[in-house]
Amino acid sequence: MNKLFTLLALFLISVSSAFAEADVEMAFDMRSNGKIYVVVAVLATIFTGLAIFLFLLDRRISKLEKQHNIDND
Repeated sequence: MNKLFTLLALFLISVSSAFAEADVEMAFDMRSNGKIYVVVAVLATIFTGLAIFLFLLDRRISKLEKQHNIDND
């Protein structure tokens, strides 16, 4: 299992370096036009929303687990 994990890690590292480009034209254009900040803001909003949703979901599940444990006692 350890050999398989090591082989997979080496493969992923070699593939990622093979496809890496030094100059990404799309990223350069978005930075020069100021659109990259819109992309970052949208991603931050999505991740913040997901984090809040997961936090509230965890609280609800914890509350249900406590109720379930009280009912079974």
